[in-house]
Amino acid sequence: MARYIFVTGGVVSSLGKGLSSASLAYLLQSRGYKVRIRKLDPYLNVDPGTMSPFQHGEVFVTDDGAETDLDLGHYERFSGISAKKSDNITTGKIYSDVLKRERQGNYLGKTVQVIPHITNRIKEFIKNDLAKEDFVICEIGGTVGDIESLPFLEAIRQFSNEAGRKNTLFIHLTLVPYMKASDEIKTKPTQHSVKELRSIGIQPDIIICRSERSIPLDQRKKISLFCNVAIDDVIETVDVKTIYEAPISFNKEKLDERVLKYFKIKSKKKVNLLPWKKITQLVLNTKNKVNIAIIGKYVELKDAYKSLDEALTHGGIANNLKVNLIRIESDFLKPNEIKNRLKGVSGILIPGGFGKRGTEGKIAAVNYARKNKIPFFGICFGMQMAVIEFARNKLNIKNATSSEFGPSKASVVGLMSEWTKNGKLMKGTDKDLGGTMRLGSYEARLKKDTKISKIYNSLKIQERHRHRYEVNINYKEDFENKGMIFSGLSPDNKLPEIVELKDHPWFIGVQFHPEFKSRPLIPHPLFSSFIKAAKSIRKNEKS
Repeated sequence: MARYIFVTGGVVSSLGKGLSSASLAYLLQSRGYKVRIRKLDPYLNVDPGTMSPFQHGEVFVTDDGAETDLDLGHYERFSGISAKKSDNITTGKIYSDVLKRERQGNYLGKTVQVIPHITNRIKEFIKNDLAKEDFVICEIGGTVGDIESLPFLEAIRQFSNEAGRKNTLFIHLTLVPYMKASDEIKTKPTQHSVKELRSIGIQPDIIICRSERSIPLDQRKKISLFCNVAIDDVIETVDVKTIYEAPISFNKEKLDERVLKYFKIKSKKKVNLLPWKKITQLVLNTKNKVNIAIIGKYVELKDAYKSLDEALTHGGIANNLKVNLIRIESDFLKPNEIKNRLKGVSGILIPGGFGKRGTEGKIAAVNYARKNKIPFFGICFGMQMAVIEFARNKLNIKNATSSEFGPSKASVVGLMSEWTKNGKLMKGTDKDLGGTMRLGSYEARLKKDTKISKIYNSLKIQERHRHRYEVNINYKEDFENKGMIFSGLSPDNKLPEIVELKDHPWFIGVQFHPEFKSRPLIPHPLFSSFIKAAKSIRKNEKS
């Protein structure tokens, strides 16, 4: 029978519940146990797919095509377990399911209420689609006290009663702030947060205290006393210099030991932290670095490109150097300023995105990278910008554009009308934006003896997609005659997946999102190759 660990948060959001859950998952895995991690999000959206990155950060996509919270990216990167649709639920999805059942008459005329119908559906989600996992870690989004979180907290309270306290563990993550003016660590916010949680009927078994400096023993004893938790179960997590230190830090604080002791089980294996120690050592101490420019619309919010930032770091790890990210807002990137703005940059990356805003700055950056032989990596929308730039300047289609930006007679990028998935015909639309894109893992066939086939060392790949516009395959011959090779296509040869330039050291555009599959312990080959090319450019500039 699975044991369930519920992770809640208090005082403020963004304390690191996702990173804590992911680190705990790795530690339990390393001790020989099978783990599954899930996220319960209280917002009313069915999924984050239609939310602005400024509102929610990155939308992470799973192999089976779910648009999910970015914390699932942390889960995958730390545990190596590929997440599924059944690992993320929202209030919107819960209510949609319950109302659908009500319309179908499944409740036999009963009044549909938050309790028991909504809470029952949440409990169904928690225990659904499991495969003999030893531990199921469920992170509850938001903070205790939020009105939208109440049904989820009530559901896990009920779940604990039904499954038995010996099979459920509550971890509460809270802020322990340092007041500089009085030079004191303050425990009162934690006390109030736990009091709020207990008023709902949940007594935390372990409290993780997030602080910018180490918490003195007296303060930990105070938290233990007022929050009714054993002193050994008051775990501190001091701000780390890199997130890759997190598993090391939690193991040092014996979080995994406390969890196993609570469930009265023993470790099957010794924890292996050597990979994380090596990565931490490299990330923190390497003196070699390379500058990579990320040119996008949401660069002021780091979470908007979370998986991308991590994948670039992984590429640096594979090449034993630090990647210094230079974030450039495409809205304000003028063609006459590009040379100065990109001075000292050894690689240019244009990430995914939607809409016309900032596109001319991106196209100008592509032009600069192509002409000056600077390694260029275009991802999804970035690939489309590369195609438009090439069409304008090499194919002489001066008004080349995407139909996403409005009606045009020269749309080298257009809305997909249909595509196949697992043998089923899928149709595109620009009306209903939620969940109507080409989502999830799709196969691509690579052209032999191309740069991309050598990078992957394969002629078949599987990568995750999230887009509704595609490069127009009808222009393929024109592009290839001018030197832009369509080096990856869908199995039916209808959808361009990858483009690359013949006469360039490293110029690749991909329609998919390789960043979603990169791991610190297994860097994605595209990012490893891109950073290697940038490293080579940097060496040539120095010599």
